[in-house]
Amino acid sequence: MGKGPLHGFRIVEFEGLGPVPFCGMLLAGLGAEVVRIVRDGVESAYADVGGAILFRGRTAVTANLKSPADRDAILQLIASADAVLEGYRPGVLERLGLGPAPALAANPRLVYARMTGWGQEGPLSLRAGHDINYIAITGALNAIGNPGEPPTIPLNLIGDYGGGAMFLATGVLAALLEAQRSGQGQVVDVAMTDGTALLMSLFQALSQAGQWSEERGANLLDGGRPFYRCYECADGKYVAVGALEPQFYANLLRITGIAAKPKDQNDASLWPQLSAQLEATFKRKTRDEWAALFDSEDACVSPVLSMLEAPAHAHNQARGTFVVQEHIMQAAPAPRFSRSGETLPGAAPVTLDLATALSQWHTGR
Repeated sequence: MGKGPLHGFRIVEFEGLGPVPFCGMLLAGLGAEVVRIVRDGVESAYADVGGAILFRGRTAVTANLKSPADRDAILQLIASADAVLEGYRPGVLERLGLGPAPALAANPRLVYARMTGWGQEGPLSLRAGHDINYIAITGALNAIGNPGEPPTIPLNLIGDYGGGAMFLATGVLAALLEAQRSGQGQVVDVAMTDGTALLMSLFQALSQAGQWSEERGANLLDGGRPFYRCYECADGKYVAVGALEPQFYANLLRITGIAAKPKDQNDASLWPQLSAQLEATFKRKTRDEWAALFDSEDACVSPVLSMLEAPAHAHNQARGTFVVQEHIMQAAPAPRFSRSGETLPGAAPVTLDLATALSQWHTGR
């Protein structure tokens, strides 16, 4: 393991929920030195449940954001940082004297990245919301689920993390690259609605080309095809079937013993019969029995594992996809780098006061 491609970069992360701590964790895993500004006397919603994972690799610094002295100390941290991450509603940090204007005055090369659900402006910018609300107005939520049923909530992976944290990280990295050329910082406005809309680009294109139905569960990638969905097995567990291409579909039929013709794969009139056959066939064996049969075959069939089962999967073990840190199982940093490497998750977060953090920050530079 190397020091990570972001070794030497410093980031100040204002404590928040959802995408901000996830982005801080991601950047710390790539080698950045990240300090979290934690409000003094306010316990994080994640502290007891997932703090050891979500806050890994960063130092927590307690501060009273309404204190002029603490505000000035935070600006000193920012003055020698490369980027700031914050996820407050628009205007909150401005009122506290920690918005982009004083931050960029203290550090003209600073990347000031702002993460919100609705964005920094627009009619909803000051409204409360959660992942489910952000993906609702972008078309993503309506597209997920079974026909004739309410939309399925895809955890908070699409808005908070896909459309939020990943675009926050992308914005920070792009602005850091630009700052190296221009010598100037800038504000990055990241909205989960914007990111989620961009994630839906393929489906927008298919829809406008008349190749995607507004009806849930009626399309190629939403369970509308019998060869791209999940099936229950004899033990009540599931396998995921993704045999889209003809050669994989032919292997699916061969291994399951279903007497259908591969050339008829896209004949929609035969799909009800095929669905019934696949449902009945997969219920004849357990999930793991099917997994063993498909293990060495290119048929795009995989066992649907629980979060507790996933770390034990042979592929995940071979790649070290999960690691154990202080007796806690967690995902390893990603992606991987051939030369600079990644950094293993740090120990449980250390909490410092501002004075100590400033001293260490300046000494480390």
